[in-house]
Amino acid sequence: MKIERIGVLYGTTNCYIVSDEKSGKCAAVDPGGDGGRLAAYIAENGLTLAAVLLTHGHYDHTGGVQSLRENFPDVPVYMSDKDAVVTDDRRISRLFPSVPDTKNVSEGDVIDVGELAFRVTETPGHTRGGVCYIAEDCIFCGDTLFTGSMGRTDLFGGSDSDMEASLRKIAALDGDYRIFPGHMGATTLNAEREINPYLIRAIRK
Repeated sequence: MKIERIGVLYGTTNCYIVSDEKSGKCAAVDPGGDGGRLAAYIAENGLTLAAVLLTHGHYDHTGGVQSLRENFPDVPVYMSDKDAVVTDDRRISRLFPSVPDTKNVSEGDVIDVGELAFRVTETPGHTRGGVCYIAEDCIFCGDTLFTGSMGRTDLFGGSDSDMEASLRKIAALDGDYRIFPGHMGATTLNAEREINPYLIRAIRK
């Protein structure tokens, strides 16, 4: 498995191109913008985009989907239906822009990309439909868990109690994992169990 982090939206959001080196198939996790640049990277490296995996429905994680679809019109896009928000409130609609024709994901689903298997675990708190994708020893966690921190819960659909339960769920996973968040740098689950005050608080409750 090869993981390439590409900063989109002026580098503020992490998009990950995760590829199976045997088959050349790849997934794009949270293409929040710059879809043309992502498509160019995929083409230049001889990869085939097999799936777009969205950890949640916020614009800075979904904004590049349309332009990716222009280059890969048949690629399936996965996201929880709980983040398919339809509203007349302009502030919320800007936060959750429409992403048509997504495939719903829920706890325990497995998405195959070549020989890679991405297992879905539901982690609401930042949004109602937040999920993480676990592949081998890696967790692509969107805005649930950050290095030394966690995602904000004060936006539409956020919940302190849900976030605490989601952090406890992640902390309870057996062994160590590499953590690839939606913003900031990568970390490890063992490191966060030691230094992240939000994760430690969730564990102790």
